[in-house]
Amino acid sequence: MTITVLLADDQAMVRRGLRLILEDQPDIAVVAEAVDGVEAVALARQLRPDVCLVDVRMPRLDGIEVTRALAGPGIADPVRVVMVTTFDLDEYVYGALRGGAVGFLLKDAGAGLLVEAVRAAHAGDALISPSITLRLLRHVTATAPRRAGATKSLSEREIEVVRALAQGRTNQEIAAELFISLSTVKSHLTGIQQKLGLRNRVEIVTWAWENQIIATP
Repeated sequence: MTITVLLADDQAMVRRGLRLILEDQPDIAVVAEAVDGVEAVALARQLRPDVCLVDVRMPRLDGIEVTRALAGPGIADPVRVVMVTTFDLDEYVYGALRGGAVGFLLKDAGAGLLVEAVRAAHAGDALISPSITLRLLRHVTATAPRRAGATKSLSEREIEVVRALAQGRTNQEIAAELFISLSTVKSHLTGIQQKLGLRNRVEIVTWAWENQIIATP
């Protein structure tokens, strides 16, 4: 199965570089390029690509507004958006996450991580650049006081899964760390999302750091 990708970036050189990296993979095809946010939203709604790689800073609509339009709260059939940015600034990434993005990647993260992020988004998983994660989560922890009784609805095992997820573990790593099966990890994640009213694992990570489920790095 080929993963279809939309690239949204106002710099032609960046789009060309991303296309070359992605189309070097046998299972990924770039189906469209957008030069600004308005075009990105229109093409995404028309073509329904599996994954949209969206730059933060673009003309007409920025990446955060694009993310909200395609994947934000209230969107019945959201598109999977991965934010690709030069700027690892907390407010950009946090805003995109709240807008429904499922991944965040720095443009200098490397070809391997870019391909991995696309495949993860397509599989319903998520990938966040380590440097972005560190800065973002420090910001979240510093600015969002812990909510009283935030973890009451979760079981002890579910809290362990949330903690591992917030530390950047993949499903396979969580399974190995907690000595449970991969299907059990997925079942726990589904239950956690339902209990907390969250849509994906990225929102679980944000919730965990907002409520200081793990200590600030």
